[in-house]
Amino acid sequence: MLTVRKAQERGHARHGWLESYHTFSFAGYHDPRFMGFRDLRVINEDRVQPKQGFGTHSHRDMEIVSYVLEGALAHEDSLGTGSVIRPGDVQRMSAGTGVSHSEFNHSPDELVHFLQIWILPERDGLAPSYEQKHFAPEERRGRLRLVAAPDGRDGSIRIHQDVALYATLLGAGDELSHALRPGRHAWVQVARGTCALNGVLLEAGDGVAVSDETSLRLSDAKDAEVLVFDLA
Repeated sequence: MLTVRKAQERGHARHGWLESYHTFSFAGYHDPRFMGFRDLRVINEDRVQPKQGFGTHSHRDMEIVSYVLEGALAHEDSLGTGSVIRPGDVQRMSAGTGVSHSEFNHSPDELVHFLQIWILPERDGLAPSYEQKHFAPEERRGRLRLVAAPDGRDGSIRIHQDVALYATLLGAGDELSHALRPGRHAWVQVARGTCALNGVLLEAGDGVAVSDETSLRLSDAKDAEVLVFDLA
């Protein structure tokens, strides 16, 4: 069964320096029908204006993944981490027992466009930690590249939950499949472009909850960038 969450039906917040679309309930946006899916709790599509950013704030007991589509997002946290996240980078911050962090767009003229993803951890009280890796376009083009997994296999970042996150870039003529083991679910998020999932046409910003299916088939793509979450 495929349940489509259309881009234009998401929650929307405009704060001047930040424009954000919420796939699931978040902050001041609440919809009891969309509180998350399995262990996936947040997918926010954020655009941060030049010379603006998120001031220092705190989280706990959450796996926070950032996936940048455009621009460069500077990150600092109470673990002593200082980094810049650019397209192709995947960042995971385990808030655990508590962490403070900030993100800022230092560019004078380019916005930052990124996906902010929250996943419930396997248990509360983990030690806070941070990891970031780069996945070049050629690693993702025409194939599902594993970018996050519980065991960090195949050079992915480690995530503290039974979730495998894949990223792909698809163009005309590209087609790929992903098998779902019995009892597994999936969430498919189209970050850019268009493609079809099991014959259902999707556009940028659309997401799909998948249950009781044996496989996913992505096809009919046009300049698509897609994330696939394989979930317990």
